[in-house]
Amino acid sequence: MHYKMYEEMMEQPRSLKDTMKTEKSHMKEMSEKFDEFDKIYLVGCGSSLSTCFSSKDAMNMVSNRNLEVFTGYEFFYHKNLQEKNAGVILTSQSGETADTLAALRRAKKEGMYTVSIINEEKSTMAQESTDVILTRGGRETAILGTKTYMTQLMCLYQILLGMETSSQSQKILADLTKIPSITQDLLKTTEDENKALAQKYADYDIFYCMGSGPNYGLAYKLAMTMFMEGAIKHACPLYSGEFRHGLIERVEKDVPVVFLEADYPGDEFTRKSIEFSQKIGANNIVYRMQDYADINPSLAPFVLIVPLEWFVYYLAHFNQEDPGSTRHIGKVRY
Repeated sequence: MHYKMYEEMMEQPRSLKDTMKTEKSHMKEMSEKFDEFDKIYLVGCGSSLSTCFSSKDAMNMVSNRNLEVFTGYEFFYHKNLQEKNAGVILTSQSGETADTLAALRRAKKEGMYTVSIINEEKSTMAQESTDVILTRGGRETAILGTKTYMTQLMCLYQILLGMETSSQSQKILADLTKIPSITQDLLKTTEDENKALAQKYADYDIFYCMGSGPNYGLAYKLAMTMFMEGAIKHACPLYSGEFRHGLIERVEKDVPVVFLEADYPGDEFTRKSIEFSQKIGANNIVYRMQDYADINPSLAPFVLIVPLEWFVYYLAHFNQEDPGSTRHIGKVRY
């Protein structure tokens, strides 16, 4: 049986290509515009917040720019924003996310330059933002976000890294152009092994998700929107360096821990955590970027997301859940 999420996963390569083709020159303009600012805020919620985390951590590896990530209402209520010479990049699949829309209106009230990265051309955020980058994903219905996650993340990388002139940042951008074809290959080659893995873990109820650098954003998405919203499992994300400040006391025999590894500096702690968890008999589920693609490690979230999508897709299926449906989202508005 194919759920709607399956179709949307298959549309990821095309969505990436279409977005880059139609928005590349526009994103270059945004890079030049945001290069002028002393402070840049990245704002999103849920899956969109995870793209902000990943792009900020990727930038931190090549740049000393003043970037800060906020979830929507935290930005709205914050009392110490730098309004002068500041720009705000807001991310939302629908362009109607209440928290993010509130942040947009606060930013405009304070006179900050705003650009929204959204997937819906006629949305409220599209109408109210100073500028808009439109991802070409087409309508997306699966709650955990596949093609909109990939295209949104690509736009953030393109705009932010486009502000940098170092050889390292240019190499990352060069490898970014390879992501559509890599995604196409991974959709074909990683399904079976992750279907088997999902069947093995179908009866488990809680998963810990860990990564460092840009992979923390992916760990956040994996826990918050993929496991909890898509597969209806309990999950918790954390930075690798935080393992020994909490999870070390809770991880135990047979507890599943998903490790995301890309040989970042922080992955020294990822590897130590893997070794510890292995010794006490935890169920280590390790996704290493090097097993899937030979490109710049900063792009690991683009690579690792595909096998993780398959894992969560089939995890939901083996629990008689539609990975794209919801139980309560949409019923509660606040």
